[in-house]
Amino acid sequence: GYRVSLQGNFFGNNHTYVTFPEYNPRKHIKLDPPLNIQSNITASKCQIWWSVPWYLAEILQYELQYKEYGMSWEIALNKTPPSSLPQIEIEGTEFHSGISYIARVRCKVSENEDSYHSQWSEWSQTTVFQRAGIPELSEKLFNSRTLQFLFIPLSFGTLLYLFWNYKLSQKASPALTFPHQLLSFSHSIICIMGILR
Repeated sequence: GYRVSLQGNFFGNNHTYVTFPEYNPRKHIKLDPPLNIQSNITASKCQIWWSVPWYLAEILQYELQYKEYGMSWEIALNKTPPSSLPQIEIEGTEFHSGISYIARVRCKVSENEDSYHSQWSEWSQTTVFQRAGIPELSEKLFNSRTLQFLFIPLSFGTLLYLFWNYKLSQKASPALTFPHQLLSFSHSIICIMGILR
């Protein structure tokens, strides 16, 4: 270690003040903030990653802050990545669709590291991201119900049409007409069921 002292001339007298009797630079580090912070968000998850010097990657820990764009950092939410990897994944449900968010990250030497000790770095540059809008559940249900309500009368109408045609054409080819029409109707039903799914 080192002995750090302060010397000065006060009122004509030289004085030496010992500030740190034993100073170890390895225990008083302040790192540069992480670089190149980037993000990617989908409906299910948000991924944020950044860069640090490769020789420090295994001994660092991080703290991420994120908030709605335009809000104060004082009300930002904090996240701690579970590992020393320079990345984090957040559940997409934590973000409202159509709203922009902004995130930043800082680093320091891990508490598990005995050889070095540091304070938090300054905050990194920021990354801005927005969760894409997804259809509301009620809208999906409405579309599904609409198709179901259309399917029932169409099916009933088709059955009436086939039955009426069968009665009229019974004289011409009673053996062939109805099976062909029934086959056609079955095919239509299968197609409509496929659309509903």
